[in-house]
Amino acid sequence: MAEEAKKQVEEKEVEAVQAEATEAEETKEEKAEKATAKAGKRSAKALREAEEKAAKEERKAKIAAGEVEAESKPKQVAKPTRPRIERQGKKFREAAKLVDKTKQYTLAEAIELAIKTSPVKFDATVELHVNLNVDPRHADQNVRDTVVLPAGTGKTVRVAVFDDEKVEGADLSGADTIIKALDKGEINFDVLIATPAQMPKLGKYARLLGPRGLMPNPKSGTVTTDVAKAVKEVKAGRVEYRVDSTGIVHVPCGKVSFGPQKLEDNIRAVLQNVKSNKPASIKGTYIKAIHLATTMGPSITVATSEV
Repeated sequence: MAEEAKKQVEEKEVEAVQAEATEAEETKEEKAEKATAKAGKRSAKALREAEEKAAKEERKAKIAAGEVEAESKPKQVAKPTRPRIERQGKKFREAAKLVDKTKQYTLAEAIELAIKTSPVKFDATVELHVNLNVDPRHADQNVRDTVVLPAGTGKTVRVAVFDDEKVEGADLSGADTIIKALDKGEINFDVLIATPAQMPKLGKYARLLGPRGLMPNPKSGTVTTDVAKAVKEVKAGRVEYRVDSTGIVHVPCGKVSFGPQKLEDNIRAVLQNVKSNKPASIKGTYIKAIHLATTMGPSITVATSEV
């Protein structure tokens, strides 16, 4: 009995020593965790990333020394890009089959084909794109003007006049009324016309109106002393065009519902206006290419001899 009691005492002593050792290890881990910061260079994430970076650098050094062979990753085979026509919708592909890309159509033929190939259910806009032999970086070659379309644009345009007097035909008049709306960030018009004397008042709204293309400008005919005439022209179908950075002019010339004759009148008016604005510094070919297209429809090449 005495021996058993002695053994039990010894076992308890051993267990106590083991428990003390375990507590000491846990205390060390707790201290290590406390030493690790929640963020910064001493955070757990930062320490892990540092270890990974060190291991990566060590492996690079071994590969450079020839101690370890670099793993060769299997090359991914790039899928060939499908032709653009195959990436278009079904209706567009069917309409595009009717257009001969190698042919230059007369204006009358191009208009008939544009109306026929319009793939949308709504009344699409007929767009004219004229590629000019100009460099817009030069001020004298920055082609820009306005033209009144004989048959109109087919759109209802809201015209505001920034002047103290009311103007017949304008949807919104009065400088104070427009200023109150602009102060609230409200824009209830598509075209803003102002007199030269009223322009200083619009200066502080340049950041609101400028990016939207609504800031009055003498070159676009929206800063004028004859406000009544400007309103009448805008309502009649005046459009502004300006050559883009690639030397192309884009002009909407009416709706599909206009029919061939009205569209031809509008397009010829635009082409003649563009031709009359040829810069004096341009020698030789001025109009490089003409294309006609409807909203979401295929492009049709028009012969440059039509100008």
